[in-house]
Amino acid sequence: QVQLVESGGGLVQPGGSLRLSCAASGSIFSINAMGWYRQVPGKERELVATITRGGSTNYADSVKGRFTMSSDNAKNTVYLQMNSLKPEDTAVYYCNADLRVYVDPRGAPLNFWGQGTPVTVSS
Repeated sequence: QVQLVESGGGLVQPGGSLRLSCAASGSIFSINAMGWYRQVPGKERELVATITRGGSTNYADSVKGRFTMSSDNAKNTVYLQMNSLKPEDTAVYYCNADLRVYVDPRGAPLNFWGQGTPVTVSS
């Protein structure tokens, strides 16, 4: 019905940069907001950044000034530009979307997750 596909993860040295992408596809009527979360083994998944349909962004304190989230609404795609990466940024990064589908355009928003893309920051 709806798929979120992340890409762009990988291995990078401390201080380096990566750009993650997340493309939403399927029977999407409208997207209210999308977000990036991350999780390391043994810990809870945590919010990294969110963006609304209108373009308002919110960031975790730990990434403010280093990460930038943006969107291309025409493509139902969001991006996470990660600069000045630190070893503590190592995690699996997940895309999340809050949206409505064509079969129920006036219903309550539905929430979807991508499969995750790993990011490793190490020398």
